[in-house]
Amino acid sequence: MGTETVAEYGAEVEAPPRPPALSPSRAADFRRCALLYRFRAVDRLPETPSPGALRGTVVHAVLERLHALEPAAREPGAARALAGEVLDALDPGERALLGEDPGVDGLLARYFALEDPRTVTSEARELRVEAELADGSPLRGYLDRLDTGPGGLTVVDYKSGPAPSVHAEGRTLFGVRFYALLLARTRGVVPRLRLLHLADTTSLTLRPTADELDRFARVLAAVWAAITRAAPTGDFRPNPGPGCTWCPFRDRCPAHGGTPPPYPGWPGDTPATSATPATPATPGTPAPLPVPRPRSAEPSGQTVGDAP
Repeated sequence: MGTETVAEYGAEVEAPPRPPALSPSRAADFRRCALLYRFRAVDRLPETPSPGALRGTVVHAVLERLHALEPAAREPGAARALAGEVLDALDPGERALLGEDPGVDGLLARYFALEDPRTVTSEARELRVEAELADGSPLRGYLDRLDTGPGGLTVVDYKSGPAPSVHAEGRTLFGVRFYALLLARTRGVVPRLRLLHLADTTSLTLRPTADELDRFARVLAAVWAAITRAAPTGDFRPNPGPGCTWCPFRDRCPAHGGTPPPYPGWPGDTPATSATPATPATPGTPAPLPVPRPRSAEPSGQTVGDAP
């Protein structure tokens, strides 16, 4: 699933691809449509982000850089300056996608209405965490921000869209429960969860219990078991439904008259991975430009922080 380059004895060599693992978005993809999961996690078909998804990614990158500054420097003016840097780092096609007014300043202003970043103590930003469930099911995800305080750890998840309706709440909470489970597996603690919905200036706080996370782990184990059954032959079947309307791969789906590309085989031949403890970012070190590409996009235009 992609390659990375590493330096070894002065020469650049290819590192082996990372084994597949479940992330919040990929788990949600499989539950929605197994073929969608295959297109994104196995075929890795390219996707053009929507303006809303790209806008959300820009805001995430700005807030990541903002919280890398010294607390006293985390002011609205600094955020606007960082937004200019992130927008300038986009390639011309992506910058054109956002139009003359990218709509970032308004979302940042709402962020400052939700919290004062000068009072925040964060251990890490864009933190990659990997773990295994008791049955060996591999999990992987990126946390927008991990805060520390007298009450323990808090996972902060930025959402560029509005707070979900009652009907859509499950999809939103699926992701943050995933992050809570990752920390429970790697650190032995159940964190508090905080979602910041910038579009309507709404903050939601959840306090999952260990029992809730145990039940959630069983759901994820069942998802991974289904994926491993389909992996050897590529038997990832479409699940037509309302989501087909905005699916970027509709023209390749047999349920709509399309033809999928030939199955490339399961990455690494065996669907397994090893647990890796969370590695916090170095405090005070801004992430390098350019802005990271959107990892995934929901129909609402929100970006989902995780890895394939």
